[in-house]
Amino acid sequence: MVTRTRPQPLRGRPRVSVVVPCYNYGHFLPDCVQGVLSQDGVDVDVLIVDDCSPDGSAEVARRLAAEDPRVRVIVHEVNAGHIATYNEGLAAVDGDYVVLLSADDLVTPGSFQRATALLEAHPEVVMVHGFARTFTDVPPPARTEVRSWTVWPGAEWIGRVCRAGGNPVATPEVMLRNETMRKLGGYDTRAPHAGDFLMWLRAAALGGIGRVNGVDQAYYRVHGNNMHTSQFAGADTDLRKRHEAFEIFFDEDAGSVPDVDGLRSAASLAVAREALAIACSLIEAGPSEDDRALAGRLVALAEEIYPPAASSRLRQRYGRLAQRDAEGKGPLVPRGVSAFNKRVRDHVEWRRWRRNGVESAVKLP
Repeated sequence: MVTRTRPQPLRGRPRVSVVVPCYNYGHFLPDCVQGVLSQDGVDVDVLIVDDCSPDGSAEVARRLAAEDPRVRVIVHEVNAGHIATYNEGLAAVDGDYVVLLSADDLVTPGSFQRATALLEAHPEVVMVHGFARTFTDVPPPARTEVRSWTVWPGAEWIGRVCRAGGNPVATPEVMLRNETMRKLGGYDTRAPHAGDFLMWLRAAALGGIGRVNGVDQAYYRVHGNNMHTSQFAGADTDLRKRHEAFEIFFDEDAGSVPDVDGLRSAASLAVAREALAIACSLIEAGPSEDDRALAGRLVALAEEIYPPAASSRLRQRYGRLAQRDAEGKGPLVPRGVSAFNKRVRDHVEWRRWRRNGVESAVKLP
């Protein structure tokens, strides 16, 4: 049963180990590390793992380590890639709790104290997350007053995520028990695109998931060099990799989760619906040739991973839109109106996510 409780003060002073993988983000490192070192109520140590950055990141990392004994540095002589970098860092830290924080992201003041308070009060919880605000240059002021805690039994959290078909958790706001990370064995090299998502699912199979409500736990920087940027570009890859992460989890890690077959079907349905919804959005406002090609790939993906999608109302809507486009009748709605409608839908979903911590369940019409 999901519980929502009043927050309790942190008792004791746990140690949080923070792994900061870095590739060409040396200019972001000082702010990232300083945000960790200034956390109140906990002891912290930082391990920066530079993956052979050509921009001088290693020198910045070494300077930070020379200035504070809580900072250590590993520098790769050869680029190893992000998954190997994550796993090397996570295997080398020994705090009570562990955080993986990209060098371009930030944690908010008091973030670790709030997360560890929940973990200390609820030994059944293996992972805590919260709300991560996006920013580009200067982060906005953070909300820091906790409204409540939510704790999901792992199986129930998995069920909600499967029915939503998406990842309600970014990375910078996540804290895991180190013993849980040891059991998980780090990130799966088979899922370089959706490794975080697969990690959260696997963690939930081991215990409860907690959420700190009403505050901003971290800042996620949005810029041109993020691995995940742009509105729809690469949507077919993103959705396919998300589906593959679900499949790995169901095949290998969901043995203790009730109704695995039903959840597998629900996850496929949700991913297929998102693919069809994006395909319709691409066509309805007057597509380019690239839009048409992407929409076709998305429809094919939806029908591949969830065959009943081929006869759904959403698939039929796509067919009508594509036919109208082929006949040269122009967009069904003006592009500006379509964009406005999407912003409204996205804002509603964002508010629901911010309130509940998991995206809304979806149904394929």
